[in-house]
Amino acid sequence: MNTNQSEETAHERRTVKVSKYLSKHLRHRPERIGLTLDSGGWVDIDTLVAAAAAHGFPFTRAELDRAVAENDKQRFAIDGDRIRASQGHTVAVELGLPPSEPPAYLYHGTVARNLDAIRAEGLRPMARHDVHLSADRDTATRVGARRGRPVVLSVDAGAMHRDGHEFRLSANGVWLTSAVPTAYLRLPD
Repeated sequence: MNTNQSEETAHERRTVKVSKYLSKHLRHRPERIGLTLDSGGWVDIDTLVAAAAAHGFPFTRAELDRAVAENDKQRFAIDGDRIRASQGHTVAVELGLPPSEPPAYLYHGTVARNLDAIRAEGLRPMARHDVHLSADRDTATRVGARRGRPVVLSVDAGAMHRDGHEFRLSANGVWLTSAVPTAYLRLPD
């Protein structure tokens, strides 16, 4: 590996570390580094950078911008001098996403060991605020593959919507709903 490739690889690893740090503290544990998110999940970028440095993980604004821009799932949003996670919070936030009409079908990636619980209870948000759904099978497959061999479930989102279930679309294209009852799921045998 030449010097340029080595530097790029180190840059990529650093970008992933910054992204994981942002996820942890903007979605799940802001208090761990002394952050207080506003009701919409936003925090001042300078405050975030200072808090991270004070807690042993210094990064620059350029590194933050790179982590946000290069995140394959576009997990973060920047609005002026503020940043927030787009969805996936386990802390109380109101993202202010308006209800949206979903496509006829959405998809959820999981693994086989979760199927018995899903058959019994449908899809539940677990520790998060909402169930996350994908607009395409490929994305759902990648989501499920993070925990093992993926199983992709089809959700009859059109029928759910007609029956009064609310859907919201996050800035990064993830569909959110409070739960998916089993009646709207296509599960493998």
